[in-house]
Parts: sequence; C-alpha cells; structure tokens
Amino acid sequence: MSPTIHLAQQPEADALLSRSPLAALVGMLLDQQVPMEWAFSGPYTIASRMGRDDLDAGEIAAYDPDAFAELLKEKPAVHRYPGSMAKRVQTLCQYLVDTYDGEPTAIWRDVPDGAELLARLKALPGFGEQKARIFLALLGKQFDVRPAGWREAAGAYGEEGSYRSAADITGPESLAKVRAHKQEMKRAARAKQSP
Repeated sequence: MSPTIHLAQQPEADALLSRSPLAALVGMLLDQQVPMEWAFSGPYTIASRMGRDDLDAGEIAAYDPDAFAELLKEKPAVHRYPGSMAKRVQTLCQYLVDTYDGEPTAIWRDVPDGAELLARLKALPGFGEQKARIFLALLGKQFDVRPAGWREAAGAYGEEGSYRSAADITGPESLAKVRAHKQEMKRAARAKQSP
C-alpha cells in the first residue's frame, strides 16, 4: 500500500510522490535553494513534460541532456537552477541504472540496518549527509521503510514527533510547524554570528 504524501501540496504531484519512489528521490534531490513544495512538485512537472504518468530512471538517464535541460527550463521552471538540476537528476538516474538496475526500492529492499541504508543514501549523487538523513527519516516515517536502527541513523530527523524536515510533513499544519522550526534555526544561526 502506498503512503499518502503531502510534500508538494498539490494533489497530482503528491499522488506521484506517494506511488513512485523515484519521484520521491528526485524531489529530495531538488529540495535545495527553493521552497520545498516547488522542489517536490518537480517530479510531476518532469513526468508531465515527458508525456508520462511516472518517472523511469533508465529513460531519464538516456534522455538527450540538452533536451532534458530544456524540459526543466520551460516556464514555469522546475527549479531556480534548472540547467544544473537537470544534470543532477540525470546523474542520479544513471547511478540508479548502474547500481540498482534502475530500481530505487533496491536501495532499501533487504537492507540489514539503518546505518547501511544511510551509507547507501549518502552514496547517491547529490545526496550529502543531511539530505541522506532527511530522506532516511522520510522513508521511515512515511514509507514504512524501517530497518533496525533507522531512527538513530536518521539522527535528529528520525525523532518521533519532531517537525524538522520534509520527513515530518503530512499536511498544511505540519508544514507550518516545520517552517517555524526552520525559521527558528535561521534566527539562532544569525544570533551566533552577530558580535
């Protein structure tokens, strides 16, 4: 059974995220320097512009790079930096093809524990430590992917009842709580920097 995801805050885009692990990975990849809803609606926009109702890692990896960049640049753009993000999406998809036969669920299927899952996520192109931990928490909290030690591997993002990241968003109310937490973190960071 697929989860009901509310990260894009758009029914069609959220439906794709709910049924497509690749869409969720691509949304997470795009989630930087743009509002979260914009990032997570990106996979739906890409699929629509490709004339598909889902994403396929092999098809994206094999797509002409210039044409794929144009798909992301078309108005409204998929990201603030559509050209560089097009390259990142294709690089991620090529990695999935080369490493997991294009099947994103192979990343977490039969994984022995949370530490190994975190290592596999960190190995994904475009996924650093923080993005990998957030996605691990998203898998555990909303996709029911819960190998032993997943919360510990996700760090603070895995805490039950927290509102730190995309992993905790289940609707408009939790989105507001996550936004408030992020604003508080920014204020605290600014306060540390000022003399």
